Amino acid sequence: MSNSAANASANQSRSRRELANAIRALSMDAVQAANSGHPGAPMGMADITEVLWRDHLKHNPTNPQWFNRDRFVLSNGHGSMLLYATLHLSGYELSLEQIKQFRQFGSETPGHPEYGDTAGVETTTGPLGQGLANGVGMALAEKNLAREFNTDTHTVVDHHTYVFAGDGCLMEGISHEACSLAGTLGLGKLIVVYDDNGISIDGPVAPWFSDDSGQRFEAYGWQVIRDVDGHDAEQINAALAAAKADTQRPSIICCKTIIGYGSPNKQGTAGSHGAALGEEEIIATREALAWPYAAFEIPADIYELWNAEEAGRNAEDAWNETFNSYQSADPSRAAELQRRINGEMPSSWAATIREYIHQTQQQAPKVATRKASEMALDAIGPVLPELIGGSADLTGSNNTFWSGSTALRTDKGGNYINYGVREFAMTAIMNGMYLHGAYVPYGGTFLVFSDYARNAVRMSALMGLKAIHVYTHDSIGLGEDGPTHQPVEHASSLRLIPNLAVWRPADAVETAAAWQAAVERSDGPSCLLLTRQGLPTQARDEAMLNDINRGAYILLEPKENPNALIIATGSEVEVAVAAATTLNNSGHAVRVISMPCVEQFEQQDESYRKQVLPPEITQRIAIEAGTRDYWYKYVGLSGCVIGLDGFGASAPAGDLFAHFGLDEQSVTEKITNFLRNSD
Repeated sequence: MSNSAANASANQSRSRRELANAIRALSMDAVQAANSGHPGAPMGMADITEVLWRDHLKHNPTNPQWFNRDRFVLSNGHGSMLLYATLHLSGYELSLEQIKQFRQFGSETPGHPEYGDTAGVETTTGPLGQGLANGVGMALAEKNLAREFNTDTHTVVDHHTYVFAGDGCLMEGISHEACSLAGTLGLGKLIVVYDDNGISIDGPVAPWFSDDSGQRFEAYGWQVIRDVDGHDAEQINAALAAAKADTQRPSIICCKTIIGYGSPNKQGTAGSHGAALGEEEIIATREALAWPYAAFEIPADIYELWNAEEAGRNAEDAWNETFNSYQSADPSRAAELQRRINGEMPSSWAATIREYIHQTQQQAPKVATRKASEMALDAIGPVLPELIGGSADLTGSNNTFWSGSTALRTDKGGNYINYGVREFAMTAIMNGMYLHGAYVPYGGTFLVFSDYARNAVRMSALMGLKAIHVYTHDSIGLGEDGPTHQPVEHASSLRLIPNLAVWRPADAVETAAAWQAAVERSDGPSCLLLTRQGLPTQARDEAMLNDINRGAYILLEPKENPNALIIATGSEVEVAVAAATTLNNSGHAVRVISMPCVEQFEQQDESYRKQVLPPEITQRIAIEAGTRDYWYKYVGLSGCVIGLDGFGASAPAGDLFAHFGLDEQSVTEKITNFLRNSD
């Protein structure tokens, strides 16, 4: 809720510039104390921040998770002290001592804003442009959720998303992808403030960034508010009011600012961008700003004028009254919204997924796992209205559009987003939707194009977000499209990202189990790597079904005690079972382990891991239609890994598996030779 009325009289004793200078002082002092950081952006954007946070932003410092708050994203996250100073001044639980510990180990003020570390930080930013795309996701979630839950008599979802972005954010390609889609979808409650200071690390950007950014955003269908003096409170206030007034289009406010504003010798230069100003320059800056206070000293009346606790409580109390009335008028709808806000699973979930997995095992379909994924969505989608899907222009190939999907459009809501060919933006937008709350997003593309999205996948893992990445055409098995579309290193590469669960299921049953694990996971993202080619359902007993969610389990056991182990994933499990059956019939004793999710397996207790992979059995083979190096961690340097050492080729899938030695006959021969030579 706006503080305008309360601030009007208070500003008679303190000017807006003095209030903004509190941000400048804290920012330059914290960076100086750390001898590390970026004072330029906080000092340049302080005036904009003062107007936005004190006169427009709807938030509650005493409850940073209040659902109907406005979202604020600092996409140019290197300017983190701007956010930390503002949170501290506004009354959030961020002490002055934490400000003094900027960039120090264990502090709540890390070098870039980190979601979960600091009250009031909505998303982790730093990789430029991604915060902007997260903001698109938040605004998209707000608009779609409002369509789903608001009624003619009760408006319970109604808030804005504000994003600060710099030149670097607009240079990054993800800004084009995300903002183009935002304009097409008419996200009228998305407001971006562009810090047009013309400076980056390398100096003035004009020689390499001469775009007319306003024209670019006009072409996207945005409202463009140009030539705003970022140091004139009246112009800033008028621009924000105009942006909020246009509810049909997202808005970008192009603010001309001076980086490092107030520093006599470094403002307007790259010298204030990414390094401490220095003690002498800080003394000069205090004099130039008429700021007579010591380092980290903020006068009590300035704290009082900044403090937003009372206004925030009043805003939340008013919303609670509306929500209580909403509950009385429509209790079932209100309960559903509350469940989704709380991130609780539906009461019917456990029985639904358990029944579906057992049913699929009994029916034993032979289908591509991409098709099995669609079948699983058809089963779980009706009980998970929070699922919101999409694809980067590969819907028919990814099989992400299930029978209950409705395409989201500018003029109507839905639960499926056609992202267009925008893999990176899709992934960052999904992160933003999950951060907003009340949605569990999933999005599809070919596995080979996960490279385009990789940094946003990494960010979802870093933040611990439940984003589900559906990657189909998972190997050379996609066939004729050739090596440009055939992933070979991608599964192993994704497994190297901490906190990312990578599932490569062997059949329809494991695919359903992978969806169960991804949906139930609450501390990070999941990837589902799915085939184009059909795969038979493997035989399993009840114990095996229960062990799938442990990430690896014994799928085939020889009659005698095993003396060799085969580990396989995905489409190669079928080959491993066939090869082991032949070998066991010829006097060997080979166990087959299906390992659909390495990360899940490694979280199991030691006794289970040793049960599946007994350390005394040293004859070990791993099979995966991808690069081989990753698997030596399980088979040892003297083990056998059957995979690829290079790129694929353009040919039918069967021809490729035979050529690269991944068909049943070749695999059996290789394992036979390995066992003979390792005896």
